[in-house]
Amino acid sequence: MDSLQNVLAGFAVVLEPTNLLYCLIGVVIGMLIGVLPGLGPAATIAILLPLTYGVEPVTAIIMLAGIFYGAQYGGTITSVLLRLPGEASSVVTVLDGHALARQGRAGTALGVAAIGSFIGGTVAIIGLTFLAPLVAGFALDFGPPEYAALALLGILLVSTIASGAKVKALIAAAIGLLLATVGRDIFTGTERFTFDNLSLADGIDFVPVAMGLFGLGEILYNLEDRHRAVHAPGKVANVWPSRTDLRESSGAVARGSVLGFFLGILPGGGATIASMAAYAAEKKRAKDPSRFGKGAIEGVAGPETANNAAATSSFIPLLTLGIPANATMALMFGALLIQGITPGPQLVTEHPELFWGVVNSMYIGNVLLLIMSIPLVGVFVRILRVRSAILAPVTALITMIGAYTINNSVFDVLLVVVFGAVGYLMKKFGFEPGPLVLAFVLGSLLESSLRRSLLMFDGSAAGFFTRPISATLLVVFVVVAVLPLVRSVRNRRAAQVPAQNREEESV
Repeated sequence: MDSLQNVLAGFAVVLEPTNLLYCLIGVVIGMLIGVLPGLGPAATIAILLPLTYGVEPVTAIIMLAGIFYGAQYGGTITSVLLRLPGEASSVVTVLDGHALARQGRAGTALGVAAIGSFIGGTVAIIGLTFLAPLVAGFALDFGPPEYAALALLGILLVSTIASGAKVKALIAAAIGLLLATVGRDIFTGTERFTFDNLSLADGIDFVPVAMGLFGLGEILYNLEDRHRAVHAPGKVANVWPSRTDLRESSGAVARGSVLGFFLGILPGGGATIASMAAYAAEKKRAKDPSRFGKGAIEGVAGPETANNAAATSSFIPLLTLGIPANATMALMFGALLIQGITPGPQLVTEHPELFWGVVNSMYIGNVLLLIMSIPLVGVFVRILRVRSAILAPVTALITMIGAYTINNSVFDVLLVVVFGAVGYLMKKFGFEPGPLVLAFVLGSLLESSLRRSLLMFDGSAAGFFTRPISATLLVVFVVVAVLPLVRSVRNRRAAQVPAQNREEESV
């Protein structure tokens, strides 16, 4: 009964005119930035973080959440029409979505993607509504050892499961942990890595790091591609799918909803891995896999459903454990900290209006997404004509103004420039900024929990293995760390055997 009352109270929060307006703004901005290739939800949320200072916490998070899941659908439009994914989670949609567009069925692909996104998102929200309070209740038993083990596992999972080179991801995570140690020691007050600079005495603020790495870094990187020609397509017709299309895609939508929900919960999972896993699953179970890549409607329905479901369910570890599952959730984590709210198990009981308001805003946001996505396809097609050479300087200017308004500090602007250059170089040389930001966010939690735990255990690390939850998490940590090494050694040996056989045959 209490849960029902909380859910109803959450709807009362989100149905307030201000929150409804910000939900609408978030969804529209998300769809717009999803349409524009290059500027993803992480960059947009980083740029808009200063704007959330002046609004209520629940209103700010509702808007940022709308940007996140709105961008998942927006990225589909360019994937289908231009063969140019606006979002990493839409990369796999290019294969069959653009093939359908070349057959004159772009409207069908976009319509199925919109419906799949709505269903996947709704299924994940229902799962979030029922599962999140249970996880939060379980996590109330967590102490410093459990949080230290969980933070360590979260950083490792994001670094090893995320796309891209694993070694580079681990290096980025290590740099993030190092940056988290800058400033005064939380226990002794001793200054660390400040180089006698007073501005660094309180540590590096999260917002300039995020705005630089994701905002300015993305802008600089995308400017290199300004020569890339983007030809806006003509009119898109027949957006509403036929009964045959709906019947053929219904199974993919159902499977994508479930798969995306569970992959979104995992640290390092997220929308991109969910969409790729859904595509692989559909191709594997198809009677004729050769259709994929040539315009199979399941190749659009499965990934687009899964990425929206994963985007929604990735809120579960953030809101219940205080552990961001991916880079965008790390930015949400930072946004909550800016508002003076620490995400974690206590969030459900101490800030029920925020927890249930954000969860229920997703129901409303998902409906808004469905209502606007299909009729506004023509508008989004026109937006594609905006050149990056015009968009980039305007966005960079907004980023700088936003950075200055945080503390009216020129030092914050300098930090954004420095981390913007770092973000640009990371992208250029194949390093993902996500693990760095996530490790930076979790670094303080890891350090404080680890040192408190060692105080509890009189300095003995063996104490972690006397508690069931922390011991289990550390065992999982070891398995995740060792498994890729074992697989690498096995593959290397397997590759050496044929080479030896060839040498013996030649002798």
